[in-house]
Amino acid sequence: MTHTTCSLKSRINLKTGYPNVQLLPVDLIRESANKVLSNPSIAHPALLYGPDPGDLRCRKAIATWLGLFYRPTHAIPESRICITGGASQSLGLMLSVYTDPEYTLNVWIVAPAYFLAFRIFQDEGFGDKLRAVPEDEQGIDIQYLRREMSKRQEQAQKDGVTQPKYKGDRRGAKVYRHVVYCVPTFGNPSSRSWTLRRRQELVKLAREFDALVVSDDVYDRLQWRRQEGHVAGDASLARAQLPRLVDIDGEMDGGAERAGADGFGNTVSNGSFSKIAGPGMRIGWVEGTDKFSYGVSQAGIQASGGAPSQLTSTYMAEMLGSGQLDHHIATVLQPAYSSRYFKVMTAIKSELVPLGFGIPQADGEMAGGYFTWLSLPEGITATALEAQCRDEENVIVAPGNIFEVPTDNQGALSFGDHIRVCWSWEDASMLGEAIKRIAAVTKRMLDDDYVVVDDGRVKDRTYRV
Repeated sequence: MTHTTCSLKSRINLKTGYPNVQLLPVDLIRESANKVLSNPSIAHPALLYGPDPGDLRCRKAIATWLGLFYRPTHAIPESRICITGGASQSLGLMLSVYTDPEYTLNVWIVAPAYFLAFRIFQDEGFGDKLRAVPEDEQGIDIQYLRREMSKRQEQAQKDGVTQPKYKGDRRGAKVYRHVVYCVPTFGNPSSRSWTLRRRQELVKLAREFDALVVSDDVYDRLQWRRQEGHVAGDASLARAQLPRLVDIDGEMDGGAERAGADGFGNTVSNGSFSKIAGPGMRIGWVEGTDKFSYGVSQAGIQASGGAPSQLTSTYMAEMLGSGQLDHHIATVLQPAYSSRYFKVMTAIKSELVPLGFGIPQADGEMAGGYFTWLSLPEGITATALEAQCRDEENVIVAPGNIFEVPTDNQGALSFGDHIRVCWSWEDASMLGEAIKRIAAVTKRMLDDDYVVVDDGRVKDRTYRV
């Protein structure tokens, strides 16, 4: 039996992890741009090379904005903030300043992982040093990471790798022994949020092993309660439910200024406005200790060209200072994205769960972000399902294997039995239909129209010939 794509069915894309263009604050950006460009005292500096750490007004506005949301024990000064061109650029920038491809033993990536980050690490010389770290319902597997880090350090000592090889003395810089990359809140793709205890344990481990933990904190504001209800006006959603890793590192046992510490800290918050104001704004930031953020600002690309996004950062300073961006998050983004989430989850529970799909962390109080991570029915592979959804129903999903860490020598973590579903990009009216189409494909794959090719090993299901 042969199934072909119905030409009358419109394409539904559940793979692209973009914000929906109809939800971006275009009017607010235009108003802020007009205000900036109408004021020569702001517009003229904004059109020149910016200071290394970024526009001062924007840095102050970001610091205040972060403080109101995360509520750390101490106020966040602008000296902890360095403006960048977005979270991806920030990652490359930090690796260029704070790592050495010889002395930095490994990049430990929590898996399943954001797959487009892999190339950034490879470009910095870590292509054969990427290692996957599993996570469970509580977060990163600390015992696994401790065991593997210990092995690598013992081997490095035997091999005589005790000093940076390629990165000499540079102003405001150091070299970390390890890097850990993670998305601890509403993870991409897992959608998980780590517990407080697991966050604290990771900070302690990072201090013990001289590791830099890079935390992508880009989805935190897009949160809502898992129980469907009123979102707009819910004051509790204007506050983070858990501290960031960088907050824990700054407060635990004296923070980066504790006895024996070097002042750089062991965590950095990698932030971006891409998910809430639009990636085309090209504004992100890093928040770390004063010493760490200064080091980022002194990277050659920053010192030569000045901080990126110098013009648009002045627009953002206006939007943050006026409270308009927060209003947009509370009245537009959180209601819209939560509505999309509930549409998708309702459809998944009614259409896919009965077929054997699984949903992780289903009982947590808060939901958020852009994604849902689904395990597949036994015997169905992600690559087969992805291909058949595309060919038969014109639905695009992300197969789990693309979220596997490349060149992980242990090969311990594979995700060929998962898919990622994104609800942020497509028109909301098409989300339920997309899940129904996935269910239709799955039902056909579970019946006798599909067989496993028998060549001595299990392969993707295919049509019976």
